[in-house]
Amino acid sequence: MNIHKNARLTPLRREEMARDVVEGRLPKADAARTYEVTASWSRDGWSASESRDTGMLDHSLRSKTSPRQTQAAMADVIMAPPAAS
Repeated sequence: MNIHKNARLTPLRREEMARDVVEGRLPKADAARTYEVTASWSRDGWSASESRDTGMLDHSLRSKTSPRQTQAAMADVIMAPPAAS
C-alpha cells in the first residue's frame, strides 16, 4: 500500500486511535490531539469508518459530484472550432 508522505496516520494508527476511543481510553477530542489530527478530521473519519465496510482503510477524497461543472452545451460551444469567415 502506498502511504502519502504527509499522512498523519496509517491505517494501523487509525485503527489504534479508534480502539482507544471505543474502549474508553480517550474521548474523540483527546484522541485527535494525541494522534495529531484535527478534531474535525477525527470526527469525519470516525463517522466514515462507522458507515463503510472498509473501516479505517484509505479512501479517495475526490468529490463524487461537481455542482459547478460547466454544462455540456456550453462546453460544446467553447470547444467548437471557430467559424470560417
